[in-house]
Amino acid sequence: MVTVNVHEAKTHLSRLLVQMEAGEDVIIARNGKPVAKLVQIRQRGQLVFGSMKGQIELDDSFFDPLPEEELAAWEGS
Repeated sequence: MVTVNVHEAKTHLSRLLVQMEAGEDVIIARNGKPVAKLVQIRQRGQLVFGSMKGQIELDDSFFDPLPEEELAAWEGS
């Protein structure tokens, strides 16, 4: 983990971003006290509606009422 002061962070932001992208934690401090942490944004894959089609199957029993014991467990009784 690297800790830098605000002035150094402003002066060397590009270098700090490279370090952060390589997996190193970067903490920015003011007067020796940590005030911010640079974290890498993880890109998620784009969600596509229907992308699980054909991979999940439900039979008609899925819509049957739950047994009393299971229903009580879900309701916290």
